[in-house]
Amino acid sequence: MTTYTVVLALHVMAVITAFGLPLAAPMVLPYLRRAHPRTMPAIHDVQHRMNLRVTGPATILFLAFGIYMASDRDLWGETWVEVPIAIVVVIAIVGGWIVGALKRLAALARADVEAAPPGAPVAWSRAYETLYAKYMTAESGLGVLVLVAIFFMAAKPFS
Repeated sequence: MTTYTVVLALHVMAVITAFGLPLAAPMVLPYLRRAHPRTMPAIHDVQHRMNLRVTGPATILFLAFGIYMASDRDLWGETWVEVPIAIVVVIAIVGGWIVGALKRLAALARADVEAAPPGAPVAWSRAYETLYAKYMTAESGLGVLVLVAIFFMAAKPFS
């Protein structure tokens, strides 16, 4: 066991920690919205909190571990390092938007649920529907980018 292999393991753990929930969201949210619409305010609250407390810090950790590994082995010119670095930049930018969107989604969902009479179906406002669609597109796109980054790191194409 070397320092490098320990850092590699920590890097992989940080990636799983950072992106496990965001990767699952596009598969879970449509079901919850359809089957349990009154839970959406709480779900968006939890997503917002997890992004602030888990996804963001774990992203910083996996980036730091990656920087260590690329520096230790002088890998900065490798395509399989450069592509994931570019992807992390996109993830950081879009991720910042997602954090704000989740806070707004929670507030919009809360207003829509409170406006529905008890036992009646929830009618989603145009504002919620529009933001939810944008959020789902962004989250799904980031999920694809995460998988592309993992492919580049594991398969090392063009090396």
